Amino acid sequence: MSTTDRRRWLALAVVMTASFMDLVDATIVNIAIPSIQRDTGAGFSAIQWITAGYALAFAVGLITGGRLGDIYGRKRVFLIGTAGFTAASLLCGLAANPEMLVATRMLQGAAAALMVPQVLSIIHATFSGEERGKVFGMFGAIIGLAAVTGPLLGALLTQWNLFGLEWRPIFLINLPVGIAGLLLGRRFIDESKAPKALKLDLVGVALATAGLLMVMYPLVQGRELGWPVWGYVLMAGGLAVLAGFVRYERSKSARDGSPLVELSLFRAKSFAAGVGVQLVFGAACGIFFLVWTLYMQIGLGWSPLHAGLTGLPFSVACSAAAGMSVQLLVPRFGRKVLQGGALITAAGALIYIWESARYGQGVHSWQMALPLVVMGAGMGMIFAPLTDAILSEVPKEHAGSASGLINTTNQLGNAFGLALVSVAFTGSTVVHAFGHAMLWMVGALAVVVLLMAALPKRGAHAPEAAAVAGSEVGAPADEPVLVG
Repeated sequence: MSTTDRRRWLALAVVMTASFMDLVDATIVNIAIPSIQRDTGAGFSAIQWITAGYALAFAVGLITGGRLGDIYGRKRVFLIGTAGFTAASLLCGLAANPEMLVATRMLQGAAAALMVPQVLSIIHATFSGEERGKVFGMFGAIIGLAAVTGPLLGALLTQWNLFGLEWRPIFLINLPVGIAGLLLGRRFIDESKAPKALKLDLVGVALATAGLLMVMYPLVQGRELGWPVWGYVLMAGGLAVLAGFVRYERSKSARDGSPLVELSLFRAKSFAAGVGVQLVFGAACGIFFLVWTLYMQIGLGWSPLHAGLTGLPFSVACSAAAGMSVQLLVPRFGRKVLQGGALITAAGALIYIWESARYGQGVHSWQMALPLVVMGAGMGMIFAPLTDAILSEVPKEHAGSASGLINTTNQLGNAFGLALVSVAFTGSTVVHAFGHAMLWMVGALAVVVLLMAALPKRGAHAPEAAAVAGSEVGAPADEPVLVG
């Protein structure tokens, strides 16, 4: 192997490791939520912000992060994002109270928004042709491994209570990985930029961030504050700000052609419906993953390791179904696979609701295996092929912008789902609240099935092309949205 080849593959290992760190961090936190709550005295809204704050900061920064890489250099922005993510992880691990943890989690999400979009951009600039296909296959394997590893690693680190640090090692474990990534990335990653980078739309970023926070803050805090009138006023104001954001983006597009969001993409019916699918499906996932953890550890009193091992059938089924759907099912059956995946996920959720009501506090892990395998298989059938289906009617010159918007919408949906937990997770007991929240998830999946009817019957882009498109301005195109 030549020196150049060795550098390229070492650079790939660095960005893959960074991506793995981000994906594991997205799943590792959930399993430690009850431990964080006990140790810090965090209220229900603080618990929501620890997860939703990360997802919101990540979502709002994704497109901006991708464009910063195009303008200033992907290697430079990747290293800055990695340094920020590592420093934020240290601050999370040192957090003295819930407020500090929420703030540092949002900082961590913002840093991830700088780091993650550069991963596929660097791959795209470093590899070409047949090699790139192999690399994206490896990337899919990393995603599957992270989905399985995250919950188990979080459970073990929390259960072991290393040095009496309780939940803190789930963040501190990022330090050696991040430092190694910085040192090796600086040495082996080659710099690359877009030949014609767009300017940053800072006003658009400010409007979008303000509008989303105005909508989400009352949703998260409302339950603890007794749903005050000002909360509804703030949400209405947030919707008005978001409407103003749309008007501003339209005018900016006409003025200099560099808006934060390319609104012309919504002229394609499949894209508009697909963004709706991402938003609603992301919300369903956001609700499920948080309430599932609360149900097992607080409602049933299980240890983190018990809960982590219980989730293994879900992770394995999800990874297996994702590969099968892209390679075998979607080429033959098209969008019916995605609709079937949503219906299968809903069926698994209904089985789970029945089991939780039937067995109550006496339910065992093996009894949960069936609904978890069904739900995992259903979600896997959606995660992998969805981006390609949404992009199929988008002009190729806008594929990068479209994929970035798709992934941003996915993360926003996740954040909204976490915010809605205050509304969905209600009941006389945690077990009853779990069933109620799962019904919200089933309702969201029903909406997803209807919206999917507007997707093309067959995708026009290859999955690799969709992944490459995602490298331009957004997160990985086939990255599953788990709770952050």
